Amino acid sequence: MISSIDHLIIAVKDINEAEINYKKIFGMDPVWRGDHKDIGTTNVIFNFKNTYCELLSANGDGLGASLVNNSIKDKGDGLIGVVFGTNSIEESFFNLKKSGYSIEEPIEGEGIDSNTQQLRKWKSLFLPSELSRGLFSFIIKHSEGVLPSFDEYPKASINKLDHLVINTNDANGFIDIYQDVFNIRLALDKVIEHWKSRMLFFRLNKTTIEVIERKNEDDSQDSLWGLAWEVESIEEAHKRLISEGVDVTPVKEGLKENTLVATIKSHTHNVPTLLIEHT
Repeated sequence: MISSIDHLIIAVKDINEAEINYKKIFGMDPVWRGDHKDIGTTNVIFNFKNTYCELLSANGDGLGASLVNNSIKDKGDGLIGVVFGTNSIEESFFNLKKSGYSIEEPIEGEGIDSNTQQLRKWKSLFLPSELSRGLFSFIIKHSEGVLPSFDEYPKASINKLDHLVINTNDANGFIDIYQDVFNIRLALDKVIEHWKSRMLFFRLNKTTIEVIERKNEDDSQDSLWGLAWEVESIEEAHKRLISEGVDVTPVKEGLKENTLVATIKSHTHNVPTLLIEHT
């Protein structure tokens, strides 16, 4: 059912400031700037090898504007959504309906790049609460137009999403949904003694959904936590970020064998952000 992490959504109050900050973090220009007039939002998109990152801000009235404004009012700027790709939106709808979930039919959407006037169209399938479990998430299938992309990424720039971190208070329930309903491969399920927490790894489209269980007595709930981005050369990326005035920790060996990591401490709009190089 789910074939990819299609894109990530970061809610921001000031889209122009966020664009400047993320150009510094990613080491590239955005490929798209546009509006969703029907839902009251404006966006800036950065494209990578295996996903894209959407900065989203309210600029009018509508469901999108309400989502962004409410999130910023409660928590400030930050990571608010994960959107899953599928090969067939109709088949995904049929399978979820057949499994007994109460779900509305796919909704058509479109966006126009404000610079090029290029049009993109898609269909979105919004997930019921028993599947989203507190996350703003939906399934998407792009139907017309494509985002501009890069043939090559500089060594000092981010080139793809390494992993997305989600916190949960119910790992077993998470597996029931992501493995059994979404059909995403569960690659790891183990207890990390150092953290005294259970960790899950789900693999898809050359990236990982890393899930950390933090048990409590609340109803089953998940929350987005942070992002890890891959670079070809973390030393060059580190130098570039320092030169841009970005606060970044020294490079060190990662917990995973044959990795180097550094944490970006500024310009992220409250998104915990890790750089990683696989050596």
